[in-house]
Amino acid sequence: MVTVSEKQTPQQTPEHTRRRHFSTGFDRFSGLYLGALFIIVFGLWVPSQFLTTSTLHSVAAQQAVTGMIGLAVLIPLAAGLYDLSVGATANVSGILTIVLMNNSHWAVAPAIFAGIAVAVAIGLTNAFIVVKLGVNSFIATLGMGSILGALEVIISSNSQPIPPSSTAWNNLTQTTVGGFQIVVLYLVILAIVLWWLTAHTPVGRYLYAIGGNTEAARLSGVRINRYTTFALVMSATIAGFAGVMFSSLNGPSLDFGSTLLLPAFAAAFLGSTQLIPGRFNVWGTLLAIYVLAIGVEGLQLVSGASWLSDMFNGVALIVAVALSIQRSPSAHWQRVKNWFRRGSASGGDPEAGVPLEELSAGAAAAGTHHSGTGPH
Repeated sequence: MVTVSEKQTPQQTPEHTRRRHFSTGFDRFSGLYLGALFIIVFGLWVPSQFLTTSTLHSVAAQQAVTGMIGLAVLIPLAAGLYDLSVGATANVSGILTIVLMNNSHWAVAPAIFAGIAVAVAIGLTNAFIVVKLGVNSFIATLGMGSILGALEVIISSNSQPIPPSSTAWNNLTQTTVGGFQIVVLYLVILAIVLWWLTAHTPVGRYLYAIGGNTEAARLSGVRINRYTTFALVMSATIAGFAGVMFSSLNGPSLDFGSTLLLPAFAAAFLGSTQLIPGRFNVWGTLLAIYVLAIGVEGLQLVSGASWLSDMFNGVALIVAVALSIQRSPSAHWQRVKNWFRRGSASGGDPEAGVPLEELSAGAAAAGTHHSGTGPH
């Protein structure tokens, strides 16, 4: 007689047959490997120029504003939206702040608040066009960027303002903390806040759920219009803050916003292949920004070519989007998998019964479908 305790089940596997597979983590940490490769190559090639604290501090400070713009585009991307007006928003906020200080003799703090308030108004306008008028976010924000370009000409009278002479204005970004300019600290604080918001609050889960599948998120009770508005307003606000920081750090410029847009999107898409593959995430975006910056800095030190930055970022954007698409299954295939996984429990709709947690966790970085408002 064989007792129950003596029976062998198929699930029982001897401990010695279990194998541990070594993983290099290249699928999640390829940016770290690439950054290390850049440091080694350029460190050996031009050590006297590349391996210096001045280069470290310069790259950290100069990319801080790009990092802020990258985080600005990340929020709407998580919700399946594009905000192509962030560069123009940054420009308008920065120029307005300087014009108010120079021409109207405003103090630094009120001028900064006014510049950021205008950015909030721009975000609300974008949200109205996208949510209420039903215009695709790509078209709406592209048009808004052109409108803001005209507004900037009106504000500045089509002439570049002179830098304000206020000590408080200069110290806003150029004070050093631990050898780094304080603007780097602003970026770190902003990144921590957005990381907490996207990774540890219901707001973040809702944004990723909307980006994963808008209709399924709606059926799960997510207020699509509210969080679409939140994403666009948050994006514009961060962009406005970044524009003020750039103007304080580098002086007034009428066209710096357009130069930051491509690196920001390249970093956001490349960051979606890092740390948490398939999802736009804060730390992946910052990792991508500084890896790209290290590569550009090294190449410029070696060759001195001024066109390297644009080419490097353009190639990075194409490669990043291609990698994101390869990692993200098509919507049709995802529906088929959901159907077989969940059967007919949702009444014949393979998406209706998907919990919000699964939608949030499965939001693909480049395969999002946001009906009427996001990328198609």
